[in-house]
Amino acid sequence: MLFIGDDWAEAHHDVEIEDDSGTVLVRRRLADGMAGITALHGLVAEHLDSAGEPDQVLVGIKTERGPWVQALLAAGYTVYAVNPMQVARYRERHST
Repeated sequence: MLFIGDDWAEAHHDVEIEDDSGTVLVRRRLADGMAGITALHGLVAEHLDSAGEPDQVLVGIKTERGPWVQALLAAGYTVYAVNPMQVARYRERHST
């Protein structure tokens, strides 16, 4: 199983891929568009077990729409849209 955090900006995506034990496998800044999504699929292929299936890739991203999200869904990944305001409020409540 792979977990991908995708911090989406207008011109790029900062991604981090972790395995199911929480070990960071890779961090990259990827361009928006075809080149970036192709690079992301390549990173997934490098780190997903050879017997792994696309449904074993979970992606958290701060938008639920757009071509990048559609490409993730088309690849068979599970995508969770994370509201950035919820994250900020969570940090405020649970930080010192």
